[in-house]
Amino acid sequence: MADTTLLHELATFLAPNQIITDRDVCHTYATDWSGEAGDLPIAVLRPKTTEEVSQILALCNRLGCAVVPQGGMTGLAGGATVRGTAVALSLDHLNGVIELDADSATLTAWAGTPLEVLQTVADDAGFLFALDLGARGSCQIGGNVATNAGGNRVIRYGMARDLVLGLEVVQADGTVLSMLNKMAKNNAAFDLKHLFIGSEGTLGVITKVVVKLHPKVNGANTALLALSDFNAVTQLLRYSQQALSGLVSAFEVMWQDYYSAATTVGGKRAPLPATYPIYVLMDMQSADPQATEAQFEAVLEHAFTEGWVWDAVIAQSQGDTNDLWALRDAVSELLPHYAPIINFDISFPISRIGQAVEELKQALSVSYPDVNALFFGHVGDGNIHLSVGPVPNNDKAIEYAIEKQCYEIAQRYQGSVSAEHGIGLHKKPWLHYSRTESELALMRSLKRTLDPNGILNPGKVFDL
Repeated sequence: MADTTLLHELATFLAPNQIITDRDVCHTYATDWSGEAGDLPIAVLRPKTTEEVSQILALCNRLGCAVVPQGGMTGLAGGATVRGTAVALSLDHLNGVIELDADSATLTAWAGTPLEVLQTVADDAGFLFALDLGARGSCQIGGNVATNAGGNRVIRYGMARDLVLGLEVVQADGTVLSMLNKMAKNNAAFDLKHLFIGSEGTLGVITKVVVKLHPKVNGANTALLALSDFNAVTQLLRYSQQALSGLVSAFEVMWQDYYSAATTVGGKRAPLPATYPIYVLMDMQSADPQATEAQFEAVLEHAFTEGWVWDAVIAQSQGDTNDLWALRDAVSELLPHYAPIINFDISFPISRIGQAVEELKQALSVSYPDVNALFFGHVGDGNIHLSVGPVPNNDKAIEYAIEKQCYEIAQRYQGSVSAEHGIGLHKKPWLHYSRTESELALMRSLKRTLDPNGILNPGKVFDL
């Protein structure tokens, strides 16, 4: 296929400003936040309608040109990175909320709409769109769905998959699947949207999304707690979920290594001494935090009585809440100090997290005593983040050895090599640690069926 043929035919239905070939601009679309090395795309295409996406895919499918769908480029697994000869399909012009149906408590939006826009529109209408992650201002809802994003509130509201009711998807050959369902109950045979949620653009391109909304919250009761050990963490988690009737909205855990780094290298204020083994940031969102304050504090009092909690700070204002969350979000400030760094996004059955983390700590301290390992995560949903660095001399062999060691432990504890970031390029070598050969064979079969010419995001997730 000659690039000139492709570009000539694209120009018959796209405007000149929708076909970007300038090398400097194209370079910015070569790789996402993962830093995985990327190649210069033939062109960056910026469709404005579903019909244009359909025409682009039909043409590329006919000419055998690879297509890399791209959202906000905030992914950490290389899923939006261009490899080989391909066009980058940017969805940032498919932008905006199409409808908020208050009676149905649903919101329909174009795939290129930033997550924060959905949150704001929902809030203004008296609702909550519960998906939330640090990149909310840059990431796009289509990418969130394509990677089945998680974030800070999974413990109460679930992953992106749990918040999606309907999708519009364009298949590799240009066929448009209109599955814009707005009903919680729809058992009319196969629920095809689940094929595309979490598929990272390898099976189709999401163009529209219908999400469910929850009742608006007006604040949260928030506390930072110091605990004795991980067994106390699980005791507190189960008790608080029961005592607060499932209203725990976040349950973030920071081991001492992370908390100490956040309050020294990260420059965050330390509301509690950095001498405790483990810390929990817990909050309960509600319509009236003052009305639930006594109930929240009663849970903490019980935790003190039981000996699970050794020390605590309760937020007295929104400013206090923001300061407590700044500790958990300090990882962005920490990363440059420990570069070159390896970031892990793994999950375990909650009952096995404490033992798994201790084994990870021990293994890394023995093999790489001069390398820092920081542990934190959304433990209420089993998700542990681990940042390891600096990698000596940025040695790729050492990086591989560290990854192998950590993923082998994850496999041994029946965990996942990817809790919420996806597979993309970065975790492709390790996918078999979490999926059986029969599962991988079925995934490849689905790929061949839905994308027989292999044009959609080739080389991502697994190889054919």
